[in-house]
Amino acid sequence: MGDEVVLLGYHLSMFVVRVKIALGEKGVKYEYKEEDLLNTKSALLLQMNPVHKKVPVLIHNGKPISESRIILEYIDEVWKDQTPLLPTDPYQKAHARFWVDFFDNKVHEVAKKIWTGKVDELEKEKKELIENLKKIEEVLGEKPYFGGNTFGFLDIAIIPFYKWFSTYEKVGNLKLECPKLVEWGNRCLKRESVSKFLSEEKDVYEFVKMYRKLIGVD
Repeated sequence: MGDEVVLLGYHLSMFVVRVKIALGEKGVKYEYKEEDLLNTKSALLLQMNPVHKKVPVLIHNGKPISESRIILEYIDEVWKDQTPLLPTDPYQKAHARFWVDFFDNKVHEVAKKIWTGKVDELEKEKKELIENLKKIEEVLGEKPYFGGNTFGFLDIAIIPFYKWFSTYEKVGNLKLECPKLVEWGNRCLKRESVSKFLSEEKDVYEFVKMYRKLIGVD
């Protein structure tokens, strides 16, 4: 009897896309169940993630794992015979974890304030977003991928946000000048595991417009 793997998700969630890409890179077969997060969350989601009640949740042989970064590391450990996601060197592993944490807290969280807030009141956040993306670009440097020549953990963690950049610019009325990240993003899109699951820019923008009306900022 093989592994039973189920992923609870929402198609536009960057964090869910992380998990889909990781599973794709590892060649893991799984059942995907879409959640209607804007209306009623399923009984299964509430049962499997009673603390945060959010996606993604990976259910492996009936046992749930939550939080995308934790799920990525779990996938890497359980299906370790396939291509590793994290570097084997302890320092490089810590480095990758550090920058995923930086991206989540200093890029995603700042960008979220912009696309869910009153844009004319968020000049500080817009400046911070631009500066922090430049720091991410510096980490990439001249390498094809963040881990060097190998597509891995940090790439998987960041690439789902790539198709959100244009929405950050439109909603925030700002310009993100990060040509190296654009080249890197286009390079990542040549991978089937990425192109198959990344959201379309127009879908992201339409979702954000709808959500802003829903919460009353537009």
